[in-house]
Amino acid sequence: MENEHAGSRRNRWTFLTNHARVLIAIARDPGVRLRDIALACGLTERTVQAIVTDLEADGYLTRTRDGRRNRYVIAPGARFRHPAEADHEIAGLLAYLAAPLAAPTPPPAGGAAADAPADRGPRATA
Repeated sequence: MENEHAGSRRNRWTFLTNHARVLIAIARDPGVRLRDIALACGLTERTVQAIVTDLEADGYLTRTRDGRRNRYVIAPGARFRHPAEADHEIAGLLAYLAAPLAAPTPPPAGGAAADAPADRGPRATA
């Protein structure tokens, strides 16, 4: 059966917004350059600059000068903006998505895989 949305714009959606991607890049490296964020996120530098300005204006991060570079600090306790998630802090999502990718661990010998905690394993990017 053919996908009714094949070739349409609807099949290009992603789970994370550009604001989330930029914030994750900053969580991974607080001294990252906007140029590097733009490259990693597939955005223009101007768009990344506007997103960082949004995030700073809304209290999600602060920007300080460190010589010729900027350094960013993500606000502790910052919460999601949407009412459906507003009771959750963004720190959990950032910790999960900003963490280095872990190599999948093989199941223990003896077939006790069902008893073992789930491994995060490699993650696909959105």
